[in-house]
Amino acid sequence: MTKMLASVTGPDEAEIAILGGADIIDLKDPKAGALGAVAIETIRRTAAQVAGRRLTSAVCGDLPMQPEIIRARVEEIAATGVDYIKIGFFPSPDAGACSEILRPFSQKTRLIAVLFADLAPDFDLLPQLARDGFHGAMVDTADKANGRLLDHLPPARIPAFVDRAKALGLAVGLSGSLEAPDVPRLLPFAPDFLGFRGALCGEGGRTRAIDLQAVEGIRALIPEERQSGRSSRVDYRLLAARGYAPGAADPALGTDKIFVRDFVLPVEIGAYSFEHGHTQKVRFDVTAEVLRVTSNPEDMRHIVSYDLIMDGIRAIVARGHVQLSEALAEQVAAHVLEDPRVTRVTVRVEKLELGPAGVGVEIERKRAKQQPSALRPDAMSGHQGKNVQDPGKKGFTA
Repeated sequence: MTKMLASVTGPDEAEIAILGGADIIDLKDPKAGALGAVAIETIRRTAAQVAGRRLTSAVCGDLPMQPEIIRARVEEIAATGVDYIKIGFFPSPDAGACSEILRPFSQKTRLIAVLFADLAPDFDLLPQLARDGFHGAMVDTADKANGRLLDHLPPARIPAFVDRAKALGLAVGLSGSLEAPDVPRLLPFAPDFLGFRGALCGEGGRTRAIDLQAVEGIRALIPEERQSGRSSRVDYRLLAARGYAPGAADPALGTDKIFVRDFVLPVEIGAYSFEHGHTQKVRFDVTAEVLRVTSNPEDMRHIVSYDLIMDGIRAIVARGHVQLSEALAEQVAAHVLEDPRVTRVTVRVEKLELGPAGVGVEIERKRAKQQPSALRPDAMSGHQGKNVQDPGKKGFTA
């Protein structure tokens, strides 16, 4: 299950994050950059105060890619007792050496590599991180004034990062000025954790103190594992849209229809040889019939967002050539029907560049009890996917 990471500045904010239901308490100074570090003593005091009630992590700071400097900082933070240490990997020819020098620490401390979506992240570094014993890798943004994660790493590119990291046995995190509407868009990719700072500070911005109500608002969007002695703060009835409580919507409330119309993308599609090797414009029209969970929708908990439809189409198209319009329509329908609140979906796929008229297919599908994940590469094929290590075996666990 995806966990919620809350970045805090010290013991006081840690208590607010715990009260609001965060899973991971992450020490960071937001006034000092993307990975601004707090004082070592603050890390030590916060870790001692949290005392196992939650997992803890700390960032190393915006350090230069110099192996000895990074090694010394990691050694210093490791002595504080935090569960995880986050190390920023900025673009540099020395990034590999910075990973390698930390190999001895990976045997006793769980290391998380932070790559930056707005700085042309080198995902080819992932295999070395795995070889050097890193526990996980996450994507963040370096310049908080220059857009959110999805502005730099669109949904169509996220599965490639997540799948590659998990195939290497790395835990996966996503962060970068995330807001409430981003949560339902990112959960289908099954990251091990989502990281937040600015969204927890209410209207004040990421350098202000975190706000309990804002923490609880984000927490309510992320399904929470029920643990012994810890009551869940999540209303699973309202989280039916995320796929964790099938059938929890109230049929007595009826249904709504959400739709995406005239959504045009370049797609590698077609069975003819002349259609291979290039893209052509394809128009998608999708209408989903959705069970309601409340008669008074107020926030992201209460709806199924049309962003999920568009993100899914982009991710499916990004996988490469598809032979038939019918196959593409089936994959889109399967993706939309993964949401247990969707009872019926109509998908129209229209190729726009084959002569004077649009040609294509329109299908209607109803919800089955179990839907294949259309975002998995092997979902619509007849063969098994590659054997990927269970992320729960190397996730954010105590």
